[in-house]
Amino acid sequence: MATADRVEKPSDKFRSPQSRNGVVQPLLTDMYQINMAYAYWKSGKMADVAVFDLFFRKSPFGGEFTIFAGLDECIAFLQNFRYTKSDLEYLACVMDPGVEKPFFEYLSQLTTTDVTVMAIHEGSVVFPRVPLITLEGPLIVIQLLETTLLNLVNYASLLATNAARYRLAAGPHKQLLEFGLRRAQGP
Repeated sequence: MATADRVEKPSDKFRSPQSRNGVVQPLLTDMYQINMAYAYWKSGKMADVAVFDLFFRKSPFGGEFTIFAGLDECIAFLQNFRYTKSDLEYLACVMDPGVEKPFFEYLSQLTTTDVTVMAIHEGSVVFPRVPLITLEGPLIVIQLLETTLLNLVNYASLLATNAARYRLAAGPHKQLLEFGLRRAQGP
């Protein structure tokens, strides 16, 4: 089994407008996560710390293994996590009108600076119910990261596992061509 490595905390030195993925950004989430963050904020839980383990329940394709992928994209997302002014304007329009304006000001200051990440090596063979990524940090931030990280890992791991299965089926000497993007579920 692969061992977990501590990944350095994301820092502002990595943030730049050029490195922000237009699709993979803080609004790539469920409204549920934003509403939970608001509930935590209303309850004064800004200083509470949470630990989140990202894992899957079953291997795809009815298989017995999965190839862990998507960690690089997750790290890039964490390093660039920041709500823009237009993100906050959008949230203010779609959330309940009773949401207090200081909440949006709070979101404008959120970063992942205080988030610690531990992860299995990308490309490792992994199994159900084994944590692939563990995050520790402020409850509100961890809540806001959950959906996006699940999406990034689930999609990339699905593709990597499918590719490994094709290679196993075709053998080491057959050339394989990939046309999966036209049916892809992610960015």
